[in-house]
Amino acid sequence: MAKDFVWPHIRDLPYFRSLLRSVEAEFYQEVDLPSPVLDVGAGDGHFASVVLRHPVDAGLDPHLPSLRQARRRNCYRLLVVSGGHHMPFAEASFASAVSNSVLEHIPDVEGVLTEIGRVLRTGAPFLFTVPNDAFPGSLSVSGRLRRWGANGLAQRYQEAFVRISRHHNMFDEQGWGERLADAGLEVVRTFRYFPPRSLHAMEWGHYFGAPCLPPRMLTGRWILAPYRWNLWLTERIVRRYHDPSPRPDGAYSCYLARKR
Repeated sequence: MAKDFVWPHIRDLPYFRSLLRSVEAEFYQEVDLPSPVLDVGAGDGHFASVVLRHPVDAGLDPHLPSLRQARRRNCYRLLVVSGGHHMPFAEASFASAVSNSVLEHIPDVEGVLTEIGRVLRTGAPFLFTVPNDAFPGSLSVSGRLRRWGANGLAQRYQEAFVRISRHHNMFDEQGWGERLADAGLEVVRTFRYFPPRSLHAMEWGHYFGAPCLPPRMLTGRWILAPYRWNLWLTERIVRRYHDPSPRPDGAYSCYLARKR
């Protein structure tokens, strides 16, 4: 029986994050990640603790408070406070690497890809997920504004949402392929996922999820009552829009690359 990734996410995260993360979790079940494994952008460790079958050998992230949370989850053997442009590892240290919805947030991502290529062994897989070039134009509010003829407002909304999301890199397949090649990596497989209806649900979740902010700031937890009686509506919404199938109109892309 396939593992359910929806509930473990919605009991701990705002629904817009749980929707995307529960979809992405499905992809990791199909890829063999030989040890030692490197997680570029480990964050608070929630994703790794829920999704990956074994503890990750090393997690890298520049945000110390997040790594302290990751340490409490006991899902990493080693945690390192560091950015991705200068990884404190020797060449060919890792047999695989992952990076889940992280690379889009990094200015000069080419430098990070170069470092990933350096620390991976020849033939090592690298699995990562990112929003793609369809993301801005697939947003619901800007789409509605364009239908009303307010193209200028639509463009400003897209730019504002991308800025709030901290997305610096939303390349198409050619864009990522060229950057990976420059880093000594090659694309084995890629597909788009997260169709517009799912993106719209996540987009509005950024606004409806605002009540989760005070508990997060005060207690460090997004959800104060992680029980089904409290989250039944959230679970219904997430399951309705949970769609891990490859979609040509998807606003996100999954890449499986390998070190040449």
